[in-house]
Amino acid sequence: MDDDRPDVLLTGLLFYDLVLTGLGKPPTPGEEIWTGGMGCGPGGIANLAVAASRFGLRTSLATVFGDDFYGEYCRDVLCDQESIDLSLSRTADGWPTPVTVSLAQGHDRALVTHGSEPPYSQDALMGDPPEARTALVHIEAEPREWIARAAANGTHIYADVGWDPTQQWSTDLLDQLKLCHAFLPNESEAMAYTRTDSARAALGTLSELVPVAVVTRGGDGAVAVDQTTGEYADVPALDIDVLDATGAGDVFGASFVAASLGGWPLEERLRFAVLAAGLSVQRPGGALAAPGWYGVDRWWRSLTDPGLKAAYGFLADRLPDDPGPPVRYAPVTPPARQT
Repeated sequence: MDDDRPDVLLTGLLFYDLVLTGLGKPPTPGEEIWTGGMGCGPGGIANLAVAASRFGLRTSLATVFGDDFYGEYCRDVLCDQESIDLSLSRTADGWPTPVTVSLAQGHDRALVTHGSEPPYSQDALMGDPPEARTALVHIEAEPREWIARAAANGTHIYADVGWDPTQQWSTDLLDQLKLCHAFLPNESEAMAYTRTDSARAALGTLSELVPVAVVTRGGDGAVAVDQTTGEYADVPALDIDVLDATGAGDVFGASFVAASLGGWPLEERLRFAVLAAGLSVQRPGGALAAPGWYGVDRWWRSLTDPGLKAAYGFLADRLPDDPGPPVRYAPVTPPARQT
C-alpha cells in the first residue's frame, strides 16, 4: 500500500531575498560598492522547502505570504515552479512580506531585513498537523505546541537551532530534543549549548539526548552519530569556491533527510548532505541555489578526481535514472509582475 503522507512537513517565516555577490569588501558609511552579481528569490523557510522538493520529496509548507508583489512572486515560485504543497499556508491582507538584502562576501554574508511578525503563528498555521514522515523544525527557547503533536503522530522530527543573541545558551532548550529523531546544529551552537570545547565533544553529549546527532563544521565538513545503528561518521568538506553561503545549512538538512528516508548508511547520508550544501554555495540566493538531483547528477558525471570518485562512488547506485529537468536558479532581476 502506498504511503501518501508528506515526506517533509515545514513551517516558518518566509522572506523575499535579494542577494548581492562579488563584494571585494564590506561597504562603509557613505560608500557605494558595485557588485559582480545578484540574485533574487524566496528565502527563509523556503530554503528548506525547495531543497527538499528538488530531491523528489513530497513537501508540505505552512507559511504566511504578504498580499504584495513579493508574496505573490514567492507563492508562484514555490507552488507552480517547485511543486510544493501550500494548502497549509495563508495570505495575510495588509501584511508586507519580509524582505532581506544579503551581502555575500567570502564564506559568510551580512543581512539587512525589513519585516514584522506575521499575523499567524506556527501553531495557528499547523493546528492539528497532518501525519508526515518527517518534519524539519527550528527549535527555539519557547517550544512550539505543533511539534509535540507531530511527534505523537509518528512524524520523525529533524531539528536545528539558531544563534542565541543573548549568548546565555540555556540548556533548557535541549529538553526539546526528547521529541526529536535527529538534531543538526553547527559546531558553534553545539559547543555553546553543551558547554564543550570541540565539535566531537559536543557530538558525544548530544548523542545521549537524541537518536541521531549531527554537528556541521563549515569548511571542516561534518561529524555524526546514529545511535539506532551504532554508526559514526566524520566527513570532510569539499574544496569549492564559495559565491554565496545563504541557505547552505538548510540544503544540508534537507539533503540529510532525503538520504535518511532512503535508508542510506550514515557516512553516505553525511557525504551527500555535505556535497549538496557545497554545490549550493556556488549559486546566489538561498532557496533557488539548491542543486536537487539534477545538480548532483551533473557533478557526478563531470567528476574526474579519483579520490572523490572513490569517496562518492555510492552515488552510482543512488542517483535516479532520470534526475529530472534542469533546476531553475535565481533570476538576476525581479521578474515583471503578471497582469
